[in-house]
Amino acid sequence: MNDRIEIPHHEQVIRNISRDLVDSYDEELEQEIDDAGLGDPSVLEALGISDDAPEGQLGRRTYFSELLRLQGELVKLQDWVQHSKEKVVVIFEGRDSAGKGGVIKRITQRLNPRVCRVAALPAPNDRERTQWYFQRYATHLPAGGEIVLFDRSWYNRAGVERVMGFCSEDQYEEFFRSVPEFERMLVRSGIRLIKYWFSITDEEQESRFLARIHDPLKQWKLSPMDVEARSRWEDYTKTKETMLERTHIPEAPWWIVQAVDKKKARLNCISHFLEQIPYQPVVHDEVVLPERVYHADYTRHPVPADMYVPERY
Repeated sequence: MNDRIEIPHHEQVIRNISRDLVDSYDEELEQEIDDAGLGDPSVLEALGISDDAPEGQLGRRTYFSELLRLQGELVKLQDWVQHSKEKVVVIFEGRDSAGKGGVIKRITQRLNPRVCRVAALPAPNDRERTQWYFQRYATHLPAGGEIVLFDRSWYNRAGVERVMGFCSEDQYEEFFRSVPEFERMLVRSGIRLIKYWFSITDEEQESRFLARIHDPLKQWKLSPMDVEARSRWEDYTKTKETMLERTHIPEAPWWIVQAVDKKKARLNCISHFLEQIPYQPVVHDEVVLPERVYHADYTRHPVPADMYVPERY
């Protein structure tokens, strides 16, 4: 009886790890393949990229093609934000392993880190715990011409802090009194504020956690806090529902991303994000590369051999 239970469980773990390995491999390909490569069947065939997929799932070729197209639009958005001195804040919230980091990585993949940066704050230190709650987040808000992606945000208080008992009841209620006004103030100041909640099922989170436990390359992603949170699924569900109900305001509404399918979630979220910003193409002067200037009196000095990194490969 026990053997019949263990075998399906083992096979599920292997399938999860295999799925994650393919996703990691695809992440490397995303950096290497350009539009020309996607248009060349021989390149795609050599890389094993086809559109064959089970019904209801996204083919890899479609995924790559759409991701590159959307990333091209993100470059245009970045250009417009920088040119027009716009200020954009995007908040990514959701359960552990919901895929927030994967979407953030695809947004920033081809952008200038000086224009689009990620704010992923650690737990507050002793000094920060005595500050106004929003103070440490406010220091990461954008200046003109910047996009800031918050990988978790001030909504920690409405989630993990509430469930794990890291805040008092008074602090929790004060958060809900303050956050709508705080966000309205941000919007009035000219910040475009967009909030995403990544939604996965109980079964999918368990599947992703098991894959992380059994994959040495992914174990670092699973913290003791994640393991503890797993046993409090219903508590997190209740706090999420309260959070969405009390902080879904017209000036900064919540948007729910169905995230069980990672690749679909990435494309859907990026596509939606682009639709929220009225960006336009920016006309630039043509870039002309100047001729290399040579000086007869310049002599290049040799570099000592012991300064070079050994060429072992």
